[in-house]
Amino acid sequence: MSRPPDHEDAAHAALRRVRREGRWWWLQARHARHVWRWVLPMAVLLFLALVLLRAPLANWFWNEPQIEQLLDQGDRALAAGRLSVADGSGARESYQAALALDGDRSEARTGLARTAQAALQQARDALAAGDLDAARARLALARDLQVPQREAEQVAQQLRQRGNAHAGVAVLLGRAEAALQAQRLDAGPDSALPLFQQVLAVAPNQLRALEGREDALSDLLQQARVACQAGELAGAAALLDSARRYDPGHVDLPATQEALNNALEKRLQQANQALRRQRWESAAADFQAVLAAVPDDAVARQGLQRVIDAQLANAVRLAGDFRFAPAEQALATAQGLGASERALATARQAVVQSRQAEQALQAPGAPRAQRERRLRGLLTRIVEAEARGQFLSPPGRSAYDALREAQALAAYDPRVRAAAQRLLPASRRCFEDRLRENRVQAAGACLDAWQTLAPGDMTLPAARRRLAQRWLAIGSERLGAGDLAFAQQALQQARHWQPDLAELGDFEQRLRNAGGPG
Repeated sequence: MSRPPDHEDAAHAALRRVRREGRWWWLQARHARHVWRWVLPMAVLLFLALVLLRAPLANWFWNEPQIEQLLDQGDRALAAGRLSVADGSGARESYQAALALDGDRSEARTGLARTAQAALQQARDALAAGDLDAARARLALARDLQVPQREAEQVAQQLRQRGNAHAGVAVLLGRAEAALQAQRLDAGPDSALPLFQQVLAVAPNQLRALEGREDALSDLLQQARVACQAGELAGAAALLDSARRYDPGHVDLPATQEALNNALEKRLQQANQALRRQRWESAAADFQAVLAAVPDDAVARQGLQRVIDAQLANAVRLAGDFRFAPAEQALATAQGLGASERALATARQAVVQSRQAEQALQAPGAPRAQRERRLRGLLTRIVEAEARGQFLSPPGRSAYDALREAQALAAYDPRVRAAAQRLLPASRRCFEDRLRENRVQAAGACLDAWQTLAPGDMTLPAARRRLAQRWLAIGSERLGAGDLAFAQQALQQARHWQPDLAELGDFEQRLRNAGGPG
Protein backbone atom coordinates (compact mmCIF):
# COMPACT_ATOMS: atom_id res chain seq x y z
CA MET A 1 0.00 0.00 0.00
CA SER A 2 1.38 3.35 -1.00
CA ARG A 3 2.36 6.15 1.61
CA PRO A 4 0.58 9.39 1.48
CA PRO A 5 2.32 12.00 -0.59
CA ASP A 6 2.62 14.54 2.17
CA HIS A 7 4.48 12.19 4.41
CA GLU A 8 6.93 11.41 1.66
CA ASP A 9 7.67 15.06 1.11
CA ALA A 10 8.32 15.57 4.76
CA ALA A 11 10.78 12.71 4.81
CA HIS A 12 12.64 14.11 1.85
CA ALA A 13 12.75 17.53 3.45
CA ALA A 14 14.20 16.09 6.64
CA LEU A 15 16.81 14.19 4.69
CA ARG A 16 17.86 17.34 2.86
CA ARG A 17 18.09 19.24 6.09
CA VAL A 18 20.35 16.62 7.60
CA ARG A 19 22.58 16.71 4.60
CA ARG A 20 22.76 20.52 4.76
CA GLU A 21 23.66 20.53 8.47
CA GLY A 22 26.32 17.92 7.95
CA ARG A 23 27.89 19.98 5.19
CA TRP A 24 27.83 23.07 7.38
CA TRP A 25 29.70 21.36 10.16
CA TRP A 26 32.16 20.06 7.68
CA LEU A 27 32.66 23.55 6.35
CA GLN A 28 33.07 24.88 9.88
CA ALA A 29 35.66 22.27 10.72
CA ARG A 30 37.50 22.99 7.52
CA HIS A 31 37.48 26.78 8.27
CA ALA A 32 38.73 26.15 11.81
CA ARG A 33 41.63 24.12 10.49
CA HIS A 34 42.49 26.98 8.12
CA VAL A 35 42.41 29.64 10.92
CA TRP A 36 44.67 27.70 13.23
CA ARG A 37 47.25 27.54 10.51
CA TRP A 38 48.04 31.34 10.97
CA VAL A 39 46.80 31.95 14.56
CA LEU A 40 49.20 29.47 16.10
CA PRO A 41 52.35 30.97 14.55
CA MET A 42 51.20 34.47 15.55
CA ALA A 43 50.75 33.35 19.13
CA VAL A 44 54.22 31.83 19.11
CA LEU A 45 55.71 35.04 17.70
CA LEU A 46 53.88 37.16 20.30
CA PHE A 47 55.19 34.96 23.08
CA LEU A 48 58.75 35.23 21.80
CA ALA A 49 58.41 39.06 21.52
CA LEU A 50 57.23 39.32 25.10
CA VAL A 51 60.18 37.22 26.25
CA LEU A 52 62.76 39.17 24.25
CA LEU A 53 61.37 42.75 24.83
CA ARG A 54 60.30 42.37 28.41
CA ALA A 55 63.14 44.72 29.71
CA PRO A 56 62.51 47.69 27.31
CA LEU A 57 58.78 47.42 27.84
CA ALA A 58 59.22 47.33 31.58
CA ASN A 59 61.51 50.38 31.39
CA TRP A 60 58.94 52.19 29.31
CA PHE A 61 56.11 51.46 31.68
CA TRP A 62 58.03 52.02 34.94
CA ASN A 63 61.00 54.46 34.26
CA GLU A 64 59.18 57.33 32.57
CA PRO A 65 57.57 58.68 35.80
CA GLN A 66 60.85 58.21 37.67
CA ILE A 67 62.77 60.28 35.06
CA GLU A 68 60.25 63.11 35.26
CA GLN A 69 60.55 63.06 39.02
CA LEU A 70 64.35 63.27 38.84
CA LEU A 71 64.23 66.14 36.37
CA ASP A 72 61.81 68.05 38.57
CA GLN A 73 64.00 67.36 41.61
CA GLY A 74 67.04 68.63 39.73
CA ASP A 75 65.23 71.85 38.70
CA ARG A 76 64.23 72.57 42.29
CA ALA A 77 67.73 71.91 43.58
CA LEU A 78 69.24 74.17 40.91
CA ALA A 79 66.82 76.99 41.77
CA ALA A 80 67.77 76.63 45.45
CA GLY A 81 71.49 76.74 44.66
CA ARG A 82 72.12 73.14 45.80
CA LEU A 83 74.31 72.19 42.89
CA SER A 84 75.98 69.05 44.26
CA VAL A 85 75.08 67.29 47.51
CA ALA A 86 76.63 64.10 48.89
CA ASP A 87 73.21 62.55 49.69
CA GLY A 88 72.22 62.69 46.03
CA SER A 89 69.66 65.48 46.33
CA GLY A 90 71.72 68.03 44.43
CA ALA A 91 71.01 69.24 40.92
CA ARG A 92 74.05 67.47 39.49
CA GLU A 93 73.12 64.07 40.99
CA SER A 94 69.46 64.35 39.95
CA TYR A 95 70.22 65.20 36.33
CA GLN A 96 72.89 62.49 36.10
CA ALA A 97 70.46 59.90 37.51
CA ALA A 98 67.86 60.91 34.93
CA LEU A 99 70.48 60.65 32.20
CA ALA A 100 71.43 57.17 33.41
CA LEU A 101 67.83 56.02 32.99
CA ASP A 102 67.52 57.58 29.55
CA GLY A 103 70.77 58.49 27.80
CA ASP A 104 68.92 60.43 25.09
CA ARG A 105 67.03 62.71 27.48
CA SER A 106 67.87 66.27 26.34
CA GLU A 107 66.32 67.87 29.43
CA ALA A 108 68.88 66.10 31.64
CA ARG A 109 71.80 67.29 29.49
CA THR A 110 70.46 70.86 29.48
CA GLY A 111 70.07 70.70 33.25
CA LEU A 112 73.69 69.64 33.68
CA ALA A 113 74.83 72.53 31.45
CA ARG A 114 72.78 74.97 33.56
CA THR A 115 74.28 73.48 36.72
CA ALA A 116 77.77 74.05 35.32
CA GLN A 117 77.02 77.73 34.66
CA ALA A 118 75.51 78.12 38.13
CA ALA A 119 78.64 76.57 39.68
CA LEU A 120 80.81 79.05 37.78
CA GLN A 121 78.70 81.97 39.00
CA GLN A 122 78.92 80.72 42.57
CA ALA A 123 82.69 80.60 42.14
CA ARG A 124 82.68 84.25 41.05
CA ASP A 125 80.48 85.26 44.01
CA ALA A 126 82.67 83.42 46.50
CA LEU A 127 85.74 85.07 44.98
CA ALA A 128 84.15 88.51 45.37
CA ALA A 129 83.36 87.73 49.00
CA GLY A 130 86.94 86.61 49.66
CA ASP A 131 86.02 82.95 50.31
CA LEU A 132 88.76 81.36 48.23
CA ASP A 133 88.12 77.77 49.36
CA ALA A 134 84.49 77.94 48.28
CA ALA A 135 85.52 79.56 44.99
CA ARG A 136 87.94 76.71 44.26
CA ALA A 137 85.30 74.04 45.02
CA ARG A 138 82.69 75.71 42.81
CA LEU A 139 85.20 76.11 39.97
CA ALA A 140 86.13 72.41 40.20
CA LEU A 141 82.44 71.47 39.96
CA ALA A 142 81.97 73.72 36.94
CA ARG A 143 84.92 72.08 35.19
CA ASP A 144 83.63 68.58 36.02
CA LEU A 145 80.37 69.52 34.33
CA GLN A 146 82.21 70.63 31.16
CA VAL A 147 81.77 74.40 31.47
CA PRO A 148 83.46 76.24 28.54
CA GLN A 149 87.21 76.29 29.09
CA ARG A 150 87.59 80.01 28.37
CA GLU A 151 85.07 81.01 31.07
CA ALA A 152 86.60 78.64 33.62
CA GLU A 153 90.09 79.96 32.93
CA GLN A 154 89.04 83.56 33.57
CA VAL A 155 87.81 82.65 37.05
CA ALA A 156 90.89 80.50 37.67
CA GLN A 157 93.18 83.41 36.81
CA GLN A 158 91.35 85.72 39.22
CA LEU A 159 91.56 83.01 41.86
CA ARG A 160 95.31 82.72 41.41
CA GLN A 161 95.75 86.50 41.69
CA ARG A 162 93.65 86.65 44.82
CA GLY A 163 95.53 83.72 46.26
CA ASN A 164 98.82 85.53 45.75
CA ALA A 165 97.39 88.56 47.53
CA HIS A 166 96.21 86.39 50.40
CA ALA A 167 99.71 85.13 50.85
CA GLY A 168 100.61 88.54 52.37
CA VAL A 169 97.51 88.75 54.55
CA ALA A 170 99.13 86.96 57.46
CA VAL A 171 102.03 89.42 57.45
CA LEU A 172 99.72 92.45 57.30
CA LEU A 173 97.53 91.01 60.02
CA GLY A 174 100.53 90.51 62.30
CA ARG A 175 101.70 94.09 61.77
CA ALA A 176 98.20 95.43 62.40
CA GLU A 177 97.82 93.52 65.66
CA ALA A 178 101.25 94.69 66.82
CA ALA A 179 100.30 98.31 66.08
CA LEU A 180 97.05 97.86 67.99
CA GLN A 181 98.96 96.49 70.94
CA ALA A 182 101.22 99.56 70.86
CA GLN A 183 98.15 101.85 70.52
CA ARG A 184 99.32 103.21 67.18
CA LEU A 185 95.75 103.41 65.92
CA ASP A 186 95.66 105.91 63.05
CA ALA A 187 98.91 107.84 62.94
CA GLY A 188 100.08 106.82 59.48
CA PRO A 189 100.07 103.92 56.99
CA ASP A 190 101.80 101.61 59.45
CA SER A 191 99.10 102.11 62.10
CA ALA A 192 96.55 99.54 63.16
CA LEU A 193 93.45 100.84 61.36
CA PRO A 194 95.04 101.36 57.91
CA LEU A 195 96.66 97.89 58.13
CA PHE A 196 93.42 96.19 59.16
CA GLN A 197 91.74 98.01 56.27
CA GLN A 198 94.30 96.57 53.84
CA VAL A 199 93.61 93.07 55.12
CA LEU A 200 89.83 93.52 54.77
CA ALA A 201 90.24 94.86 51.24
CA VAL A 202 91.72 91.49 50.29
CA ALA A 203 89.67 89.29 52.65
CA PRO A 204 86.45 91.09 53.66
CA ASN A 205 85.36 88.24 55.95
CA GLN A 206 88.66 87.82 57.79
CA LEU A 207 87.45 87.44 61.37
CA ARG A 208 90.67 88.51 63.11
CA ALA A 209 90.84 91.65 60.98
CA LEU A 210 87.20 92.52 61.69
CA GLU A 211 87.64 92.05 65.41
CA GLY A 212 90.93 93.96 65.41
CA ARG A 213 89.42 96.91 63.58
CA GLU A 214 86.50 96.93 66.03
CA ASP A 215 88.90 97.06 68.99
CA ALA A 216 91.01 99.78 67.37
CA LEU A 217 87.96 101.95 66.66
CA SER A 218 86.72 101.54 70.22
CA ASP A 219 90.12 102.70 71.51
CA LEU A 220 90.19 105.59 69.03
CA LEU A 221 86.76 106.83 70.10
CA GLN A 222 87.76 106.50 73.73
CA GLN A 223 90.69 108.81 72.99
CA ALA A 224 88.25 111.26 71.37
CA ARG A 225 86.09 111.32 74.51
CA VAL A 226 89.15 111.93 76.67
CA ALA A 227 90.15 114.80 74.36
CA CYS A 228 86.66 116.29 74.78
CA GLN A 229 87.05 116.26 78.55
CA ALA A 230 90.44 117.97 78.21
CA GLY A 231 88.98 120.67 75.94
CA GLU A 232 91.01 119.54 72.91
CA LEU A 233 88.10 120.04 70.54
CA ALA A 234 89.98 119.96 67.24
CA GLY A 235 91.76 116.72 68.16
CA ALA A 236 88.52 115.11 69.32
CA ALA A 237 86.75 116.11 66.11
CA ALA A 238 89.60 114.71 63.99
CA LEU A 239 89.51 111.37 65.85
CA LEU A 240 85.74 111.20 65.48
CA ASP A 241 85.92 111.88 61.73
CA SER A 242 88.62 109.24 61.35
CA ALA A 243 86.53 106.60 63.11
CA ARG A 244 83.49 107.50 61.02
CA ARG A 245 85.49 106.98 57.80
CA TYR A 246 86.42 103.45 58.82
CA ASP A 247 82.99 102.43 60.14
CA PRO A 248 80.05 104.88 59.99
CA GLY A 249 77.91 102.50 62.02
CA HIS A 250 80.25 101.86 64.95
CA VAL A 251 78.36 101.43 68.21
CA ASP A 252 80.45 104.03 70.10
CA LEU A 253 80.00 106.84 67.55
CA PRO A 254 76.76 108.34 68.95
CA ALA A 255 78.12 108.61 72.51
CA THR A 256 81.36 110.19 71.26
CA GLN A 257 79.49 112.67 69.06
CA GLU A 258 77.34 113.65 72.04
CA ALA A 259 80.46 114.20 74.15
CA LEU A 260 81.93 116.46 71.45
CA ASN A 261 78.69 118.44 71.12
CA ASN A 262 78.59 119.02 74.88
CA ALA A 263 82.22 120.18 74.89
CA LEU A 264 81.55 122.57 71.99
CA GLU A 265 78.50 124.03 73.72
CA LYS A 266 80.46 124.55 76.92
CA ARG A 267 83.27 126.31 75.04
CA LEU A 268 80.80 128.62 73.25
CA GLN A 269 79.22 129.60 76.55
CA GLN A 270 82.66 130.35 77.94
CA ALA A 271 83.53 132.44 74.86
CA ASN A 272 80.33 134.49 75.02
CA GLN A 273 80.90 135.17 78.72
CA ALA A 274 84.42 136.43 77.96
CA LEU A 275 82.96 138.56 75.16
CA ARG A 276 80.49 140.22 77.52
CA ARG A 277 83.32 140.98 79.94
CA GLN A 278 85.41 142.41 77.06
CA ARG A 279 88.11 139.84 77.59
CA TRP A 280 88.89 139.86 73.91
CA GLU A 281 91.89 137.55 73.91
CA SER A 282 90.14 134.81 75.88
CA ALA A 283 86.97 135.11 73.79
CA ALA A 284 88.93 134.91 70.54
CA ALA A 285 90.81 131.81 71.73
CA ASP A 286 87.55 130.03 72.65
CA PHE A 287 85.81 130.94 69.39
CA GLN A 288 88.85 129.81 67.39
CA ALA A 289 88.93 126.50 69.29
CA VAL A 290 85.32 125.84 68.29
CA LEU A 291 85.96 126.79 64.67
CA ALA A 292 89.01 124.51 64.55
CA ALA A 293 86.69 121.60 65.39
CA VAL A 294 83.65 122.76 63.40
CA PRO A 295 84.75 125.28 60.72
CA ASP A 296 81.18 126.13 59.66
CA ASP A 297 79.82 126.88 63.15
CA ALA A 298 77.85 130.11 62.63
CA VAL A 299 77.70 131.12 66.30
CA ALA A 300 81.47 130.87 66.73
CA ARG A 301 82.09 132.75 63.49
CA GLN A 302 79.79 135.58 64.49
CA GLY A 303 81.39 135.75 67.93
CA LEU A 304 84.87 135.94 66.43
CA GLN A 305 83.72 138.74 64.13
CA ARG A 306 82.53 140.69 67.17
CA VAL A 307 86.00 140.33 68.68
CA ILE A 308 87.56 141.56 65.41
CA ASP A 309 85.24 144.59 65.32
CA ALA A 310 86.07 145.37 68.95
CA GLN A 311 89.81 145.24 68.22
CA LEU A 312 89.38 147.60 65.26
CA ALA A 313 87.40 150.00 67.43
CA ASN A 314 90.12 149.84 70.08
CA ALA A 315 92.73 150.68 67.47
CA VAL A 316 90.81 153.79 66.42
CA ARG A 317 90.19 154.86 70.03
CA LEU A 318 93.82 154.36 71.05
CA ALA A 319 95.05 156.27 68.00
CA GLY A 320 92.71 159.14 68.91
CA ASP A 321 94.53 159.34 72.23
CA PHE A 322 97.83 159.30 70.33
CA ARG A 323 98.64 155.86 71.78
CA PHE A 324 99.86 154.52 68.48
CA ALA A 325 101.82 151.48 69.70
CA PRO A 326 98.82 149.76 71.32
CA ALA A 327 96.66 150.92 68.40
CA GLU A 328 98.97 149.14 65.96
CA GLN A 329 98.91 146.08 68.20
CA ALA A 330 95.11 146.07 68.12
CA LEU A 331 95.20 146.31 64.32
CA ALA A 332 97.64 143.37 64.15
CA THR A 333 95.40 141.32 66.44
CA ALA A 334 92.37 142.03 64.28
CA GLN A 335 94.30 141.08 61.17
CA GLY A 336 95.46 137.84 62.79
CA LEU A 337 91.88 136.96 63.66
CA GLY A 338 90.85 137.33 60.02
CA ALA A 339 89.60 140.91 59.68
CA SER A 340 88.61 141.89 56.14
CA GLU A 341 90.90 144.13 54.14
CA ARG A 342 88.20 146.78 53.88
CA ALA A 343 87.70 146.98 57.64
CA LEU A 344 91.46 147.09 58.21
CA ALA A 345 91.87 149.85 55.64
CA THR A 346 89.18 151.97 57.31
CA ALA A 347 90.78 151.57 60.74
CA ARG A 348 94.25 152.30 59.39
CA GLN A 349 92.92 155.48 57.76
CA ALA A 350 91.67 156.65 61.17
CA VAL A 351 95.09 155.93 62.69
CA VAL A 352 96.79 157.90 59.91
CA GLN A 353 94.49 160.88 60.53
CA SER A 354 95.35 160.78 64.21
CA ARG A 355 99.05 160.78 63.37
CA GLN A 356 98.54 163.78 61.10
CA ALA A 357 96.66 165.59 63.84
CA GLU A 358 99.50 164.93 66.28
CA GLN A 359 102.03 166.24 63.78
CA ALA A 360 99.95 169.38 63.19
CA LEU A 361 99.85 170.09 66.91
CA GLN A 362 103.59 169.69 67.20
CA ALA A 363 104.45 171.68 64.04
CA PRO A 364 106.66 174.72 64.88
CA GLY A 365 105.02 176.94 62.25
CA ALA A 366 101.57 176.54 63.67
CA PRO A 367 101.12 178.64 66.75
CA ARG A 368 98.56 177.42 69.23
CA ALA A 369 96.41 180.54 68.94
CA GLN A 370 96.25 180.16 65.15
CA ARG A 371 95.27 176.49 65.39
CA GLU A 372 92.67 177.35 68.00
CA ARG A 373 91.09 179.99 65.77
CA ARG A 374 90.98 177.59 62.87
CA LEU A 375 89.51 174.84 65.03
CA ARG A 376 86.80 177.13 66.39
CA GLY A 377 85.96 178.15 62.80
CA LEU A 378 85.57 174.51 61.79
CA LEU A 379 83.44 173.75 64.84
CA THR A 380 81.22 176.72 63.93
CA ARG A 381 80.87 175.39 60.38
CA ILE A 382 79.84 172.04 61.80
CA VAL A 383 77.13 173.61 63.98
CA GLU A 384 75.83 175.80 61.15
CA ALA A 385 75.71 172.88 58.72
CA GLU A 386 73.90 170.80 61.32
CA ALA A 387 71.35 173.60 61.76
CA ARG A 388 70.74 173.62 57.99
CA GLY A 389 70.43 169.82 57.97
CA GLN A 390 73.51 169.57 55.74
CA PHE A 391 75.08 166.66 57.55
CA LEU A 392 76.68 164.90 54.58
CA SER A 393 75.98 167.15 51.61
CA PRO A 394 76.61 169.24 49.67
CA PRO A 395 80.20 168.13 49.21
CA GLY A 396 82.70 170.59 50.68
CA ARG A 397 80.15 172.47 52.76
CA SER A 398 78.64 169.69 54.84
CA ALA A 399 79.10 169.17 58.56
CA TYR A 400 80.88 165.94 57.78
CA ASP A 401 83.50 167.68 55.62
CA ALA A 402 84.15 170.28 58.33
CA LEU A 403 84.45 167.51 60.92
CA ARG A 404 87.08 165.70 58.87
CA GLU A 405 89.17 168.88 58.75
CA ALA A 406 88.75 169.35 62.49
CA GLN A 407 89.78 165.74 63.15
CA ALA A 408 92.89 166.24 61.05
CA LEU A 409 93.72 169.33 63.10
CA ALA A 410 92.87 168.10 66.60
CA ALA A 411 91.29 164.66 66.66
CA TYR A 412 91.86 164.31 70.41
CA ASP A 413 90.08 167.59 71.25
CA PRO A 414 86.90 166.90 73.29
CA ARG A 415 84.95 169.38 71.17
CA VAL A 416 85.86 167.49 68.00
CA ARG A 417 84.91 164.17 69.57
CA ALA A 418 81.62 165.62 70.72
CA ALA A 419 80.90 166.85 67.20
CA ALA A 420 81.67 163.40 65.83
CA GLN A 421 79.27 161.86 68.33
CA ARG A 422 76.54 164.29 67.21
CA LEU A 423 77.10 163.47 63.54
CA LEU A 424 77.19 159.71 64.05
CA PRO A 425 73.41 159.35 64.65
CA ALA A 426 72.81 161.61 61.66
CA SER A 427 74.90 159.37 59.42
CA ARG A 428 73.02 156.32 60.67
CA ARG A 429 69.65 157.99 60.06
CA CYS A 430 70.83 159.09 56.65
CA PHE A 431 71.77 155.51 55.78
CA GLU A 432 68.44 154.11 56.96
CA ASP A 433 66.40 156.80 55.17
CA ARG A 434 68.23 156.46 51.89
CA LEU A 435 68.07 152.66 52.06
CA ARG A 436 64.33 152.77 52.74
CA GLU A 437 63.92 155.01 49.67
CA ASN A 438 66.01 152.58 47.57
CA ARG A 439 68.53 155.36 46.90
CA VAL A 440 71.43 152.97 47.17
CA GLN A 441 74.10 155.36 45.90
CA ALA A 442 73.18 157.94 48.57
CA ALA A 443 72.93 155.20 51.19
CA GLY A 444 76.49 154.19 50.33
CA ALA A 445 77.71 157.76 50.91
CA CYS A 446 75.99 157.82 54.30
CA LEU A 447 77.54 154.49 55.18
CA ASP A 448 80.97 155.80 54.24
CA ALA A 449 80.48 158.69 56.67
CA TRP A 450 79.21 156.31 59.34
CA GLN A 451 82.31 154.13 58.96
CA THR A 452 84.60 157.16 59.14
CA LEU A 453 82.91 158.48 62.28
CA ALA A 454 82.82 155.12 64.05
CA PRO A 455 85.03 152.55 62.30
CA GLY A 456 84.72 150.10 65.19
CA ASP A 457 80.91 150.21 65.37
CA MET A 458 79.79 146.61 65.77
CA THR A 459 76.60 147.24 63.75
CA LEU A 460 78.52 148.21 60.61
CA PRO A 461 78.91 144.65 59.22
CA ALA A 462 75.13 144.17 59.23
CA ALA A 463 74.65 147.56 57.54
CA ARG A 464 77.15 146.69 54.81
CA ARG A 465 75.42 143.36 54.21
CA ARG A 466 71.99 145.02 53.97
CA LEU A 467 73.26 147.55 51.45
CA ALA A 468 74.86 144.82 49.34
CA GLN A 469 71.64 142.79 49.39
CA ARG A 470 69.62 145.86 48.38
CA TRP A 471 71.95 146.46 45.43
CA LEU A 472 71.38 142.86 44.31
CA ALA A 473 67.61 143.13 44.74
CA ILE A 474 67.42 146.24 42.55
CA GLY A 475 69.93 144.75 40.13
CA SER A 476 67.82 141.60 39.82
CA GLU A 477 64.77 143.66 38.97
CA ARG A 478 66.64 145.62 36.32
CA LEU A 479 68.20 142.44 34.97
CA GLY A 480 64.71 141.05 34.41
CA ALA A 481 63.94 144.18 32.39
CA GLY A 482 67.05 143.61 30.25
CA ASP A 483 69.21 146.40 31.74
CA LEU A 484 72.49 144.49 31.76
CA ALA A 485 74.62 147.57 32.39
CA PHE A 486 72.86 148.43 35.65
CA ALA A 487 72.87 144.79 36.70
CA GLN A 488 76.65 144.73 36.21
CA GLN A 489 77.00 147.90 38.29
CA ALA A 490 74.79 146.39 41.01
CA LEU A 491 77.01 143.30 41.12
CA GLN A 492 80.16 145.43 41.49
CA GLN A 493 78.63 147.55 44.25
CA ALA A 494 77.37 144.51 46.17
CA ARG A 495 80.81 142.92 45.92
CA HIS A 496 82.36 146.21 47.12
CA TRP A 497 80.21 146.37 50.25
CA GLN A 498 80.15 142.64 51.10
CA PRO A 499 82.71 140.55 49.15
CA ASP A 500 81.64 137.30 50.83
CA LEU A 501 77.88 137.74 50.36
CA ALA A 502 76.30 134.33 49.68
CA GLU A 503 73.95 135.62 46.97
CA LEU A 504 76.74 137.00 44.76
CA GLY A 505 77.40 133.70 42.97
CA ASP A 506 73.79 133.12 41.89
CA PHE A 507 73.35 136.70 40.66
CA GLU A 508 76.63 136.58 38.76
CA GLN A 509 75.56 133.34 37.05
CA ARG A 510 72.21 134.88 36.08
CA LEU A 511 74.04 137.86 34.61
CA ARG A 512 76.29 135.58 32.55
CA ASN A 513 73.30 133.58 31.31
CA ALA A 514 71.68 136.82 30.18
CA GLY A 515 74.76 137.73 28.18
CA GLY A 516 76.44 140.05 30.67
CA PRO A 517 80.15 139.91 31.57
CA GLY A 518 79.46 138.68 35.15
